[in-house]
Amino acid sequence: MSTTGGTNDAGTEQLLPEIDTSVPQSARVYDYLLGGKDNFPADRALGDQIIERLPTIRPQVREQRAFLARTVRHLTAEAGIRQFLDIGTGIPTAGNVHDVAQAIAPSSRVLYVDNDPIVLAHSRALLQGTQEGRLAFILADLRDPEAILADPSLARTLDLAQPVGLVLIGITHHLRDADDPRRIVQTLVDALAPGSYLVLSQITGDFDPETMREVAAAVEQDGIPYVVRSKADTEPFFEGLELVEPGLVPIVAWRPDPGTEQDPRSVSAYGGVARKP
Repeated sequence: MSTTGGTNDAGTEQLLPEIDTSVPQSARVYDYLLGGKDNFPADRALGDQIIERLPTIRPQVREQRAFLARTVRHLTAEAGIRQFLDIGTGIPTAGNVHDVAQAIAPSSRVLYVDNDPIVLAHSRALLQGTQEGRLAFILADLRDPEAILADPSLARTLDLAQPVGLVLIGITHHLRDADDPRRIVQTLVDALAPGSYLVLSQITGDFDPETMREVAAAVEQDGIPYVVRSKADTEPFFEGLELVEPGLVPIVAWRPDPGTEQDPRSVSAYGGVARKP
């Protein structure tokens, strides 16, 4: 993707596979729940089923977006991170990783990864970076971390010999236990330099088990993996890393902006930021 500023590569060497809009896709359902327009009837139908079971889902996904902004802001402004690998990025909207990071450090570099070709198409058209920074997008699946790490766009965009912020927000619940999600995350972390950080959020049933079981069943019925995990099941993602205060907590309790404090259990997700020693 060419833009008026910076160096940007939205996977122009990748051909778009055929897109089946008759079945829902997680990035497009998320876009619908955020109030976006880049979705189709199947995505909206599943989104409406989720809303029926969990009426607070729209403010909850907005809180997940706010968690993303706070964590990236922390890594850029306080930890000095200047490059990010964001997997499961979703359709571009306000407050993308590069928007937050480059507003603080214009030279920041970001590689976006998603497995939805519609996300790739929109990224080509919409992602705009700074003159000093660099953006790229690759079409790939988190379940194949080796392919992500081997993609030429990664080497062109990020220097893995220097610290990286690995962003896995709203994505690990789409990994089944059979996918070995702990190994997937560990493979990515192992490829990063010391001083890198992992940012991760995970949907949980700890606060409202019955409702989250119903939501998971509805999503799974449409063929999208949706695995809720307890705090104890989420902690292994951070093994071997140094959790940043306040640790692994409900996402709304992770360093909330002044005046935005709320019931930590109002959003059914845990999140944390951890440093690779």
